[in-house]
Amino acid sequence: MTVLSVLALVVTGFAWRSIDSLRNNLATAGGLGLGGSADGAVDILMVGTDSRTDAHGNPLSQEELDSLRAGEEVASNTDTIVLIRVPNDGSSATAISIPRDSYVDVPGIGKSKINAAYGATKETERLKLVEGGSTDKEAEEQSTESGREALIESVAELTGITVDHYAEVGLLGFVLLTNAVGGVDVCLNEPVDEDLSGAHFPAGEQSLKGADALSFVRQRHDLPRGDLDRIVRQQVFMASLVGKVLSAKTLSDPGKLNELSAAVQRSVVLDDDWDIIEFATQLQDLAGGKVQFETIPVADLNGMTDYGESIVEVDPKAVKKYVTGLVGEEPSDAENTTTTPDIDTSTVTVDVANASDIGGLATGVSDALTALGYGQGEVGNYTGTSVSSTTVFAHSADDDSAKAVASALGGLPTDTDSTLPEGSVRVVLSDDYDGPTSAETTSTSGSAETAGTSSASGTSPTPAPPGPPIDAGSSGPRCVN
Repeated sequence: MTVLSVLALVVTGFAWRSIDSLRNNLATAGGLGLGGSADGAVDILMVGTDSRTDAHGNPLSQEELDSLRAGEEVASNTDTIVLIRVPNDGSSATAISIPRDSYVDVPGIGKSKINAAYGATKETERLKLVEGGSTDKEAEEQSTESGREALIESVAELTGITVDHYAEVGLLGFVLLTNAVGGVDVCLNEPVDEDLSGAHFPAGEQSLKGADALSFVRQRHDLPRGDLDRIVRQQVFMASLVGKVLSAKTLSDPGKLNELSAAVQRSVVLDDDWDIIEFATQLQDLAGGKVQFETIPVADLNGMTDYGESIVEVDPKAVKKYVTGLVGEEPSDAENTTTTPDIDTSTVTVDVANASDIGGLATGVSDALTALGYGQGEVGNYTGTSVSSTTVFAHSADDDSAKAVASALGGLPTDTDSTLPEGSVRVVLSDDYDGPTSAETTSTSGSAETAGTSSASGTSPTPAPPGPPIDAGSSGPRCVN
């Protein structure tokens, strides 16, 4: 949102008349230990904080606090964490969301929810500085820098990606950016009436501004998958906002551009080594369809620590593999890679057959797909000719449903089976399968789907394999929960 808001200013004559003012008034942060785009792309960590101050540390007015519907609690949590990958030529952008409750290694703390890396580190360092004789202002500035560094390191450790630049937006900033473009279009499958977030909306398409927009992206209660569905809300909202920022109606409206400039200056913090104006000029040919939103794979939505804290379990190895597949080097076997089309998963029924020696594997994979909204087809042992590797089959090679299923299961190869009806998808699992499942599985001496599944805790983890990407080039907003 930040980068594209600046882009809107840069690609207009208005921007060049006010460019010095924008540069001089942006809030910046230094000493964050960032990279230098040496891998052929600019990797930006964008975070949304619960801060009750603006980008320059000034407290929000009571009127502004009341308008946010966010309560009076003072916090430094980063409840929105997005890693944005932009190739050096500015031809595309991929934004990868990280669930706020992901349980990861945090420098100096150990295992913690990733959204607490910033706040917990900051508070620990602040108390240490105050006790050491620093003024409150000095302690606040230095501890904030430490919090940002801890979050950057935590994201880098989880994803395997070196962060090159940092952008931070508070609650007020989100509202100001949304209002600056005249509201953002969204769509809901069902009406919403949830008091904790203040989300009270009818079903269908609607345009949201201000606190209503904030309530839309902050709601996580009464959603089927909790925080993951909130991430989907955030992604479709950002996709719609990107489309609005890049539209002619925004770029040709001096009033909207004035508001965007004021919103960026008051609400955005950038690292001090980033010339955002120069960077934005590289993105002038970026189209909405070239901006995609993804989410890292999750091992268990309903994880629990030994001391009873609810967490989202993630497998760093699986996350690194997934992120590398999205933004890394080209795969070595291009014929066995799949694209990820934008499809309605509820219209696709998937058969899953187990040709492996892992009991219960087909059931686990089928449940994982069902959690993404796919329809459950036939599930059981494989009875066809022998297979050497896990494969997704469809009637034709250009079947988008098969490609989407293959991507959701970790980038599986696809193939054709002329005996399958048009539009149907079948997954045949071999011993090489290492993608998401809904439960831990047990090995058997043969292909035995009826062997069932087991879990040390007596309950099955709830996986959340990544779904199809959301892009900003759609003709209208995607309808969500």
